[in-house]
Amino acid sequence: MAVIDNVHERVLPVPADQAGRLLDRVGAPGDPLWPSPTWIPMRFDRPLSVGADGGHGPVRYHVSGYEPGRRITFTFDPRIGLTGTHTIEVEPRDPHSCVLRHRITATSTGTMRLMWPALVRVCHDTVLEHLLDNAELAVTGTIARPVRYPWRARLAVAVESTRLRTVPVPENAVLLRAALPHPDLADAFAVRVPPGTSTDPQTWADAIFRNPPPAVVALLRLRNLLVAPFGIERGDRSAFGTVGRGDHEVLLGTDAGHLDFRAAVLTEPDDDGTTVTVATHATVHSRAGRAYLAVVRLFHPPVVKAMLRRAARVAVAPRRREQLVSR
Repeated sequence: MAVIDNVHERVLPVPADQAGRLLDRVGAPGDPLWPSPTWIPMRFDRPLSVGADGGHGPVRYHVSGYEPGRRITFTFDPRIGLTGTHTIEVEPRDPHSCVLRHRITATSTGTMRLMWPALVRVCHDTVLEHLLDNAELAVTGTIARPVRYPWRARLAVAVESTRLRTVPVPENAVLLRAALPHPDLADAFAVRVPPGTSTDPQTWADAIFRNPPPAVVALLRLRNLLVAPFGIERGDRSAFGTVGRGDHEVLLGTDAGHLDFRAAVLTEPDDDGTTVTVATHATVHSRAGRAYLAVVRLFHPPVVKAMLRRAARVAVAPRRREQLVSR
C-alpha cells in the first residue's frame, strides 16, 4: 500500500460564508465548482447530505460528513483502489478572505498503486486546479493564473469524450422499428458528448455518414469492387440519404434487391450532455443477401464505431480546445 496525502488550496478574497454557498452546490445540477463538461460530472443519488452515494465516472465515494457552508467529507469506495477520504472545506482567514481547500488522505491498493503515479494523480491535480479556478471565477469574475492542462490530462479528456459503448436498439427508435420491424441484423452503438454540443440528429447523421474516416471510405470502395460479380448493387451516398425524421431521431437507408437497410441516429439530451446513438436494422431478401450479411456482420460494428467516434471527436474538439486553451 502507498500513502497519499494530496492538498490543493486557493485563497479567495471573499468572506467564508460567500465561498461556502458554492460548496453547498457541489454535485447538484449547475454545480459552479466541478469542471464539467471537461470532466464527467459529479453526481449523487440524493441531495447533498450524509449518506449520499455517487462520484464522478468510475471514481466512486459517498458523503460521510457534511457541515453546510464549511466542509464536505467523502469516503472512497475501496473497490476503486483507494481506502480513505477526500475533503473539501472553506476555512476563514479574516472577515474578508478565506481558503478553499481540497485534501486526499488515503492509501492506494492493487492496480491503483501504479495508476496513481502514472496517470490518476496528474488528472486529479488538474481537476482540482480547474475546480479552484472555477471558485475564483465565481467570486471575482476573473482567474489570475488559469491551470494549464498537461498532455496526460488532455489525453484522458480526449479518450473519455469519445468512449463508445454497445447498447440495445433504443425503444424510442420508432422510425427504425416501424421501417424494418423484423430485422435479420439489429445493433446499436452510443457515445456521450458534453453540453453545448449539437442535439440535432440530422447534424449528427451528416457528420457520421457524410464524413467517414479515410479507412472506412477505402473499405466501402473495396466492397463495391468485390460485390459486383455476385449481382449485389454498388453502394453510393444515396444509401445514407435521410428517409424520415422525428424530434430526436433521423432515419437513413435504402432498399436493394439483396437487402433493405436502415440506420437511425438518435439524440437524448439532458443536463449533463447528450447521448448520440446509431442503431441499424437490415432485412435480407435472397441467398445472396444472406451470404452478404454474414460477411457484413464481421465488419459492420468496427465501421460504425469508427464513424461515430470520428463524428464525436470532430464535434467535441472545438469546444475542448476553447476550454483547454484558456487553462
